[in-house]
Amino acid sequence: MWRRFYFLLILVRIYFALSPSYLHPDENFQGPEVIAGRVFSYPVHETWEFTSENPIRSTFPLWLAYGWPMYLLRWLWEGFGHDEVSPSVVYWTLRVLMLTLSVVLEDWAIQELLPSPRARRIAVPLIASSYVTWTFQTHTFSNSLETLLVCWSLVLIRRIVEDKKRTSILASSVLGFLVVVGVFNRITFPAFLLVPSIILLPHFQRKPFSLFFIAIAALLTTFIAISIDTAFYTPGDFAFSNVFKHPVVTPLNNFLYNSDSANLAQHGLHPRYQHVVANLPQLLGPAFLLLFSLRRSDLSTALVSALSGVALLSIFPHQEARFLLPAVPLILASIKLPRRPFPRRLWMFTWVLFNLALGVLMGIYHQGGIVPVQMHIAKTNETVSHAFWWKTYSPPIWLLNGKNEELTTVDLMGMPAETMLDQLTAVLPTCDTNTTNLASIYLIAPRSAYALKPYAAAHSSEAIHLEETWSYRRHLNLDDMDFGDDGVWPTLSRVVGDRGLVIWRVTRNCLAVPDDQLPISADDDSSTP
Repeated sequence: MWRRFYFLLILVRIYFALSPSYLHPDENFQGPEVIAGRVFSYPVHETWEFTSENPIRSTFPLWLAYGWPMYLLRWLWEGFGHDEVSPSVVYWTLRVLMLTLSVVLEDWAIQELLPSPRARRIAVPLIASSYVTWTFQTHTFSNSLETLLVCWSLVLIRRIVEDKKRTSILASSVLGFLVVVGVFNRITFPAFLLVPSIILLPHFQRKPFSLFFIAIAALLTTFIAISIDTAFYTPGDFAFSNVFKHPVVTPLNNFLYNSDSANLAQHGLHPRYQHVVANLPQLLGPAFLLLFSLRRSDLSTALVSALSGVALLSIFPHQEARFLLPAVPLILASIKLPRRPFPRRLWMFTWVLFNLALGVLMGIYHQGGIVPVQMHIAKTNETVSHAFWWKTYSPPIWLLNGKNEELTTVDLMGMPAETMLDQLTAVLPTCDTNTTNLASIYLIAPRSAYALKPYAAAHSSEAIHLEETWSYRRHLNLDDMDFGDDGVWPTLSRVVGDRGLVIWRVTRNCLAVPDDQLPISADDDSSTP
């Protein structure tokens, strides 16, 4: 019975993996967009993490995760005589890749970490029914890769410790490799292994060659990682001597950057209890309450890794929920369900309800129109010179399929409507210009942005006119909620009732007032995304 339920949950995972929700800009800007620009020569936007004097993001794990499937895809595409691979094909290929890694590697690791078949029958479906597995683990986050690396590092530690007779050369070497990949992927990675790895110390006393092979594999992998990063970040032709003269050690740069509280303040400072009080309950839902019913005898390696990781990451003042992704499957594999029938049924009901609600919200609607809009613009035959994005997450420009060579993408984020309209007006042609062959100017904004309504009216007297050209209905902008000024129900009615992302064609209304008298709607909503 549980196997049928598990396979049903795999179908659910497939559905959410193929839904174009957009959980955070980092799922593009800290991974696929950077590598796609090198493999396919797409015009891309490299963020400050990759362009600063001391870059803090390593490309080594990105090449391992995304580089080889992109090169394989390019080879297959060219082998069938097609032109350059469309970015949409690359995007969905990576989604399928992350889905496959989640189903195969994550679920396999959890089964290895659990000693009894009975524990597996509970834990594996429980993890497979979590919205975190449906959404975050099927997206191209460095945190999602970190989850796989943590799980398999724990599996290898377990294998090494349980092998009393041999040195476990293969397991030790792979562990050394995974540890380095994990550190270069995210510097938070050691937090989840620091305490569990203590159980290796007695084994190293008995089998010192195990430590030797871990160290050799780690050193060799570190050298390769530094060489790849140095080659990536060094301008011009790469000379191997640069690795020794001017090495680029991204984890060190990352650690130094995050050690400065002034730098962290730019990304948001949180109280030390943010992870425990807000982020962990947000990820676990009803499962969080079961942590309080655990006994000391329930402390497995997986649970120790999760709890110690959360505790160590709580030391740092910048805390986002996705930083705790590795802890989610480890905790769900360790909790005990209520024994009595009624509390268990009640808990299961709340668990299903919680994950369905968060799955639909985060896996389908959350900023869900950004990727489809970019793919639509990439396919349109209309010439577009500017695309202004307002009240959305930053759009991934690599999906424009080369159109960004002629199209300027302007991310207005959540700036006030007055400033946004000023920027739009600045690029519009004057009324005495022949607009027959001029390129179009787009404004992409949520339908719930009511400040735009006066400019979209059929007989508007405003200085600019907005004409809807395309829209995507399954889009919610949760950052556009203003309960304080508008009230709870009016805000939900606006954001949820008028959900969707709209492409507006912007033109100058030459029958209206002059530019310097451009009126601003009284319904201006200037909340930031």
